[in-house]
Amino acid sequence: MNPKRKKRLILVLFLVFGAGVSVSLALYALNQNINLFYSPLQIVNGEAPKDTRIRAGGMVVEGSVVRDQQSLHVKFEMTDYAKTVPVEFTGILPDLFREGQGIVAQGSLDAQGVFQAVEVLAKHDENYMPPEVADALEKSGKMPTPPKEAFNK
Repeated sequence: MNPKRKKRLILVLFLVFGAGVSVSLALYALNQNINLFYSPLQIVNGEAPKDTRIRAGGMVVEGSVVRDQQSLHVKFEMTDYAKTVPVEFTGILPDLFREGQGIVAQGSLDAQGVFQAVEVLAKHDENYMPPEVADALEKSGKMPTPPKEAFNK
């Protein structure tokens, strides 16, 4: 093999190797940041992975919010009206968080099946519902009807 071809071959091999390493690192980074959405029904049925960061959404169960008076720790239950999942969160909840409202929480399931949330997002007005939560409620057949005032706007 003449030296010119050998040089080209080495250059092409380095380029292919570099591209392979770049693609591998990009896929690894994307895999670490993927947060799949699960409804309470899917979580209770065991479809959601344990100790993996996921998003879960549903409605906050009326009368289930328990706040610790000494810290920012909050316990509540989230439902899609088919199944209910206990949620624990330590931090400041959004101003719009309240019982009977739709939320999306990001976190992971522990060994006891409790969703340990690291972030809780609440809907921004009385007519909006996150698309994932709306789909989960429609599948369970318990989609709440909006108030009549919502149709007059």
